[in-house]
Amino acid sequence: MIRFLPLGGADEIGANCFYLNIFGTGLLLDCGTHPRKKGKESLPRFDLIKNEPLDFAIISHAHQDHIGALPFLVQEFPHVIIYSTYQTKEIAELTLHNAANILAAETLPDGDLRNYSHQEIDLLVRSMHDIEYNSPFEICGLRHSLNEKIKITLADAGHILGAASIIIEIAGQKIIYTGDINLSNQMIMQSADISLFENATILLTETTYGSTDSLKLGSWTSEAKRFAKHANKVLHNGGSVLIPVFALGKTQEILALIYNLMERKILTESFFYTGGIGREISNIYDRNRYLVNRGNKELVLKDIPQTNVNDVEDLNLFKKNPGIVLASSGMMLKGTTSYRLMEYWIKQSTFGIFSVGYMDSDTPGYKIMNSKKGESLILSEGMEPQKILCDVDRFYFPSHSKREDLLAIAKSSGASKIILLHGESESQNWIGQHLLNTKKSLQLYSAELGKQINLL
Repeated sequence: MIRFLPLGGADEIGANCFYLNIFGTGLLLDCGTHPRKKGKESLPRFDLIKNEPLDFAIISHAHQDHIGALPFLVQEFPHVIIYSTYQTKEIAELTLHNAANILAAETLPDGDLRNYSHQEIDLLVRSMHDIEYNSPFEICGLRHSLNEKIKITLADAGHILGAASIIIEIAGQKIIYTGDINLSNQMIMQSADISLFENATILLTETTYGSTDSLKLGSWTSEAKRFAKHANKVLHNGGSVLIPVFALGKTQEILALIYNLMERKILTESFFYTGGIGREISNIYDRNRYLVNRGNKELVLKDIPQTNVNDVEDLNLFKKNPGIVLASSGMMLKGTTSYRLMEYWIKQSTFGIFSVGYMDSDTPGYKIMNSKKGESLILSEGMEPQKILCDVDRFYFPSHSKREDLLAIAKSSGASKIILLHGESESQNWIGQHLLNTKKSLQLYSAELGKQINLL
């Protein structure tokens, strides 16, 4: 008996959490929060498994939409045993403490959510079991009904530092959970290792870029040239460039990219502004540069000259000392550094805001990046329309697989049952249609929150 039940992240990107009952052993794949929701609404639906066994949780990587709800999980299921790669565990220690500070500052209805303490995070992280890539281990829950144990292997997913695809094997079944996976090289992280995906029976695959035309994405090389051209224009006009980025992953990749362009004299040398938790995560990237599959192992991010953006009190400094600013959040959510800077940026005709990653359609960042110079926008509920005076440009430096790569993963796995998840309906529809066109006998499912799928 193998049953699959999405608790979050089924047909959207956020609160990713997927429950598997494997012959009586309860297993969670990821346990994240939703970036656009508050309180209990941001968490996976733990109530859906209150009468189910839960023995283990395996975290694919340390982005908050995959790991952020762990402290709340252990409040309800204190006995759960958690696994991840060493790098994910190291990053989690940093990001979960930061998330606790953010949550403590939020105003929520009485009784909505009990925040967790920093001491609880310390205990949680210490209890996590860190596993090396391609090193199988076995698990077995208290109600496991087979003599055979479940074999688990973590494979490098190429998404961010420590990211893993999860391979589950038992009773002749081989289940692949891709997590967030990338088959293309970035500046730092290299392509995913899918050598262990063959002969799968069940594939649980992300579909993030399923609805995105890959011709728009281009390559990191071609986009870097286009980025340099547009950034040089802004800098030569005396303006500064704001790049909203996720603190984990995108900050490090774009920092390495821009430094590389300046070193090669393709991009005008200028001030670098970074800050917040992204700088601390960069230190973790530096410490692990010889332990994972990454490009340019000699590059040390902390050695790149950078000014702390959080030390800038007078934003007119960006006129006096034009430069490139990397600030989170990547979607310019209200209350974040990138949102605060954006409010100043859009009033400056010589400045530019450059998008370099995914943005949810309901976020201020998405609204701006889909606007034109001179257009007026209502960026947040209750605000007056704001006129966009700065340049707005979008660049594609994906850390997820292109849709053709997702199809290739499915084909190479040989899986006869595929569940589509971690993507909006348009993305799942595109992937699903093309999968069925190539294999009519395929058992294909689109994950739905709270809807159970019996896989065996």
